[in-house]
Amino acid sequence: MAQRNFTVRAVWDDEAGVYYSDSDIVGLHIEAATLDEFEALMRELAPELIVANHISKPDLVSTPLPELIPTILWERPAERHKAA
Repeated sequence: MAQRNFTVRAVWDDEAGVYYSDSDIVGLHIEAATLDEFEALMRELAPELIVANHISKPDLVSTPLPELIPTILWERPAERHKAA
């Protein structure tokens, strides 16, 4: 198993007044009013979803730990929006 890189971007939705996630992590769907809230949810949920949806049980048993640890590239937008 090759080490995996995953990307998470926060995208602002003007109509809904929230940031939502754009990611290649299966199952990761985040909506948050602030970037800080978004980042906290991302840090909590992303690792769990990577293990659940991107790493098989045989990989967990047979792969060295350093190869299991993914890289999560967090693209924080430069512009902050205020929720209504």
